[in-house]
Amino acid sequence: MPASSSLISSQRANLLTTLSTLATILLIRKFPFEIPMLSDRQTKILKAIIEEYIDTAEPISSDLLEKKYNLGVSPATIRNEMLSLTKEGYLKQPHTSSGRIPTSLGIKFYIDNLMQQKNLSVVDEVSAKEKIWDLRFNVDRLLRQTARVLAERTRALAVTATEDGDVYSAGTANILDMPEFYDIDVTRNILNLLDQYTQLQDLFFKRSYGEEAVHIVMGEDLNWPYIEPVGFVFSEFHAGNTNGIVGVIGPCRLNYSYIIPTVKYFGNLISEIGRGW
Repeated sequence: MPASSSLISSQRANLLTTLSTLATILLIRKFPFEIPMLSDRQTKILKAIIEEYIDTAEPISSDLLEKKYNLGVSPATIRNEMLSLTKEGYLKQPHTSSGRIPTSLGIKFYIDNLMQQKNLSVVDEVSAKEKIWDLRFNVDRLLRQTARVLAERTRALAVTATEDGDVYSAGTANILDMPEFYDIDVTRNILNLLDQYTQLQDLFFKRSYGEEAVHIVMGEDLNWPYIEPVGFVFSEFHAGNTNGIVGVIGPCRLNYSYIIPTVKYFGNLISEIGRGW
């Protein structure tokens, strides 16, 4: 083989090796373990379970899936697939219930691969902007009002915070309507969290989340007591010399298809408003 051809082949091999390594690194950063592959049928079942769970907050059974969704297979087959999804870490069985609920891995897989975002309409964007625009020259009032408006829009607990320690929240009453927060220990720990800025700073500012516009953290991933059923969705903003986050706290089964684009919009809006600070 001519020297030039040999050099080209060597360079090509090195490039392929580099690309493969980069792909592996990116995968590990997102999920620090090997992700089992899902069949089309497993994907449909997982999607149905997660969307049903978001609506009902109840463990999902194979009989319900067979009756409500046109999966084209028997309840026995659905049960077997649910068992496989459980073994692979996408589902879990709470207590002794025969039904299943999604794990942190299952929800993240759904968000990244199966969910369709419901982008805000122009009317909704204009309405949100109008409600906070007049406060653009007062950082404290702006962030406080942003939390109120976001809580109204998402029907969850909304939070805004800055790196230097200011925290604003609204919508506490919203979470009291959610079954996950009927557990007094879960609710107490979330309300205490709003007063524990060290923990909030660790959650929002000290962890590495990558460059996504919106970050999603499951209580299951935090290993904090009584936080497992809770989900956090937040976006960073950079306004003048002020860096912070705007986000939502609620159950892990948050309506992510709406919550994610809403939180993203408010994060971008504060960054836009604060350019002149």
